[in-house]
Amino acid sequence: MDFIKTLNLDWKTIIIVICIIVGAAILSRIIRWFISRSFQTASEKLKIDPTRYKFFKNAVSLIIWLVAFAAIISLIPRLKALSITLFAGAGIMVAVIGFAAQQAFSNIINGIFIVIFKPFRVGDMIKVGGLDYGIVEDITLRHTIINNFENKRIIIPNSVVGSETIVNDSIEDAKVCRWIELGISYDSDLDLATRIIQEEAGKHPGCIDARTEEQKQSGVPQVVVRLLSFGDFSIDLRAFVWTDSPYKAMQMHSDINRAIKKRFDAEGVEIPFPYRTVVYKKDLPANSRSEADE
Repeated sequence: MDFIKTLNLDWKTIIIVICIIVGAAILSRIIRWFISRSFQTASEKLKIDPTRYKFFKNAVSLIIWLVAFAAIISLIPRLKALSITLFAGAGIMVAVIGFAAQQAFSNIINGIFIVIFKPFRVGDMIKVGGLDYGIVEDITLRHTIINNFENKRIIIPNSVVGSETIVNDSIEDAKVCRWIELGISYDSDLDLATRIIQEEAGKHPGCIDARTEEQKQSGVPQVVVRLLSFGDFSIDLRAFVWTDSPYKAMQMHSDINRAIKKRFDAEGVEIPFPYRTVVYKKDLPANSRSEADE
């Protein structure tokens, strides 16, 4: 009540202010619902990218609340006089506000750049800097929301996203080449191990044939297995397995590893573990020790 008396408000003005706030909230909800409904209808026919619609929906809400705030200021004489005074000293205030809000403005500008240049879109699987992979859920005026594979939401300011390296598994071509790396012992049959890896990877329903016609004609196998190096304890191999979606890659990798292990056990291909040879040095004779001391 003291605040109301300070602003010198009558009940009519208070009711109008409340109506403006309630009206802005209702209008914002209606417009957001209408945009969502329109997008769902259009996306089924035109396959519209959801990134722009989500960003536009958030921007419209901001504009509605800014208009409502301006309308409230114009209705209250004290606030109107204060706003005129603030605008009179606009040079200093702009500098202060600009300095205080530079991070917020940076987030908004970077959000606009994300929507325009599309380094990623809503629904893409991306990795930002050193963070884990996740699915882009939303791009707001201030931040980008990513849902990782632990179902945790990672909220990253747009200014951070704009300055980090982004790995996008979904942009342009959704096909993914998954590396399956393992080692076999030097006593194992290299050709047999290669054939087992190719057969087990090729049998997986997520594995696709990404070869060109020229590669097929030249006899390049669907699953290429390379010998990477001769390690201390093993011959290190890498299989290149393709799948049509980054969302399938992790499960496919796990399934193929399990299948390869079972085949290796059944057909005598060893996956080695490190060996250590310990040598016990014999004690020197007493006379040798005395001679060494001299």
